[in-house]
Amino acid sequence: MIRTRFAPSPTGLLHLGNARAALFSALYAAKSNGIFLLRIEDTDLARSEDKYINTLLDDLHWLGIEWQEGPDTGGEHAPYRQSERHHLYDNYYQQLEKIGLAYPCFCSDQELAFNRKIQLSRGQPPRYPGICRKLSKEDIEKKLAEGKKPALRFQVLAGSVIEFVDLIKGPQKFASDDIGDFVIRRAESTSTFMFCNAIDDSLMEVSHVIRGEDHLANTPRQLMILQALNLHTPQYGHLSLITGEDGTPLSKRHGSFSLHDLRQQGYLSLAVLNYLARLSHTYEQQQLMNFSELAQFFSFAKLSRAPARFDLNQLQHWQKEAVMTANNATISEWLENTSIPDIKKDIFIDVVRQNMLFPNEAKKWADILFCDQLSISADNMTILKESGETFFVAVRDAIHQHGIQLKLVLDELKNILAVSGKKLFMPLRIALTGEQHGPELVQIANLLGKEKMLQRIDDILNILKK
Repeated sequence: MIRTRFAPSPTGLLHLGNARAALFSALYAAKSNGIFLLRIEDTDLARSEDKYINTLLDDLHWLGIEWQEGPDTGGEHAPYRQSERHHLYDNYYQQLEKIGLAYPCFCSDQELAFNRKIQLSRGQPPRYPGICRKLSKEDIEKKLAEGKKPALRFQVLAGSVIEFVDLIKGPQKFASDDIGDFVIRRAESTSTFMFCNAIDDSLMEVSHVIRGEDHLANTPRQLMILQALNLHTPQYGHLSLITGEDGTPLSKRHGSFSLHDLRQQGYLSLAVLNYLARLSHTYEQQQLMNFSELAQFFSFAKLSRAPARFDLNQLQHWQKEAVMTANNATISEWLENTSIPDIKKDIFIDVVRQNMLFPNEAKKWADILFCDQLSISADNMTILKESGETFFVAVRDAIHQHGIQLKLVLDELKNILAVSGKKLFMPLRIALTGEQHGPELVQIANLLGKEKMLQRIDDILNILKK
């Protein structure tokens, strides 16, 4: 059975790169009628916080990603928090030590940094030189007696080659001599990502690991660990990185790109879902699709090896698509902090839908349409004054006669005033909304109603008479 996973560390908000890895993992599992599981990698207790776990769960649910196994749902491979799985890791540490493929390392950070500096000066790849590999049992006991706390290193066999076929990047080949012995348990006895991530993927029977290409160098190390322990190895696929417009990896300097931030800005989940699904994945279907539809057409063959460039215009394109296709109940919930009379909510949504991407834009129009007194800029007031008092007296009379039947109002004004086009529509729009652009005047009239239209025209006449 296909089993995929998403395994975030709860040390911060979920950014777009990790969200995309979660989405593609969930899409592939859904397409294959498999299992998608969520595992929380919280072995770094100093940086892990429960508040980030709660936000992470909310963000994934908001995006439309659901999991069949996880910390909140349980499953046959529980627990799904690594902080509760140390006894499992300890067992495998002992196995590696027993077969001579793991050993204690007492080297200080200063010693390691010095050795790296020397290797780099010689043009050599910086890797651990094996200082503690040949310590005798007596040497180890002496250092322990002195109170020194060792890390545990995995012993890499010299002269070997690690090969695998990446689901996205194709055949990969690594020389063990370029890797060197690496730490699998820190001196403070906490497990490293390298180790517990690989162990859990195997024990949880994960068949496909989809993650960012920044983890590509970890894969040969994890394969060596699993092969040494005779454990199941998953297939790996490494996604190209997401870059900013300047071509560098997307980071905070490019803006706020966590799911939480996008939610706060007012993006609809369907918009973000469709945008993320197309970041390095090609879909022939250009329309907005839900999770199930995206899963149906997902394929590793359609994933690009080239970096995926973040494009704000594309994200806003999908936002516009989502706003235009969402039902009124969805938009109403989205606008929950906007003061709109219930009796006019549906017509308001229909009126402003074309003119908004985010709730703050709807709030602007709610404030304009439902306020008692319009605020008109100096530039717009100049346009009203140029139209003159006679123009607005005619507008008032036409509204008295025809009400919100704006076509009849406009026809009468054209006949009486002999004006049309911009000279007719611009001052009328400003008088009714305080803005030069916005929803169609017919829609504005329907929302304002006859009495409010007359009130606003009278307000303008009072100003012009002063």
